[in-house]
Amino acid sequence: MSVLDRLVAAVTPPESEEDRAAARQKARSAATAGDWLDQILNHHEQVEAAFSAAKAATDIQSRTLAQRKLAALLTAHSSAEEVIVYPQLSRDHKTRMVMAYEEQQAAKVQLALLEDIDPLSHDWLEKLEHIRGAVTHHVYEEENDRFLHLKEELPPADQDRMTARYREEMARYDSGL
Repeated sequence: MSVLDRLVAAVTPPESEEDRAAARQKARSAATAGDWLDQILNHHEQVEAAFSAAKAATDIQSRTLAQRKLAALLTAHSSAEEVIVYPQLSRDHKTRMVMAYEEQQAAKVQLALLEDIDPLSHDWLEKLEHIRGAVTHHVYEEENDRFLHLKEELPPADQDRMTARYREEMARYDSGL
């Protein structure tokens, strides 16, 4: 983690576990089984598990494999959100959409940089934790605010279309995950 990253983290501490749990519960309450938000929440949980698996891996082969699975899952999930959900945010919530997009691009860049670090080094674990922290904050913003606005504001026909399209978009990637 760079000096700037450490400074920013010290000045703007992450939300608490309780805050994240409350946001997840709020989002789960807004979601309907199988709808676009439910699918996204399920992917958020899969991403969290993939971070844990990467951190828990103890040898170079398993850590590299876990890192690749994490990158594939996160890239697929991000791409589906960017194609299906973010255009909806752009209608009335451009600032939220731009921030979400920039956060996801930064995570992808950081994941690519992680590939250049020795998987058994302390630097690798530190970089992984930095990425996890950024992704965790991004997920919190989506579950606590960004996506709840769409659930409240979009008409049912748009919600149904998003559900079908998100499922289609993820199907493109699922074979490799």
